Amino acid sequence: RCMEAVRTEFVEATAATWPAAVRQVLLAAGARNAMVGEGSPLAAPLRAALAGAGSPALLLYDRPMEQLKATLFAGVDAGITTCLGGIAETGGLILCPSPEEPRLLSLVPPIHIVLLDPAKLWDTLWQAVRELGWARSIPPNALVVSGPSKTADIEQTLAYGVHGPKRLVVVLVAGAGADGPAPAPSPAGAP
Repeated sequence: RCMEAVRTEFVEATAATWPAAVRQVLLAAGARNAMVGEGSPLAAPLRAALAGAGSPALLLYDRPMEQLKATLFAGVDAGITTCLGGIAETGGLILCPSPEEPRLLSLVPPIHIVLLDPAKLWDTLWQAVRELGWARSIPPNALVVSGPSKTADIEQTLAYGVHGPKRLVVVLVAGAGADGPAPAPSPAGAP
């Protein structure tokens, strides 16, 4: 409810259907392409799902940012990532960017699609921090995302997508476990 209140969209899928669900989201949005990290566990299943004629192209974040900058900032319609899990109390997703899933994939393209295993929901941020072992070692980069980018001017006129994605689409992958997308890479020190 918290995330829907700030325009986050949800799509339900299973471990077997999430690549097709992502394809459908991209087609419905009119996306020409989507980018995923080359080392992401999502890359191979998405490559297969987007291989057909009429599908958006799958681009790989496979070079240093300096070499991808022009494409990433001007030519990528959607970035696709995993997340560590969600926080029920605030309606946020915990992303832990890594070389396999660079942070810019969730911050730059106009659409951010993130896969969430509903079994990985914590009641509070404190519970997530405890269960992820961050008291021992916090990751160098973690994000809590609650919705698409939004900002307001002095007159409180709300605008979406000014400083990041205009749309956030969460694909709930029921029964992900061993058959679904692999979890986001564990940060240093996390169990």
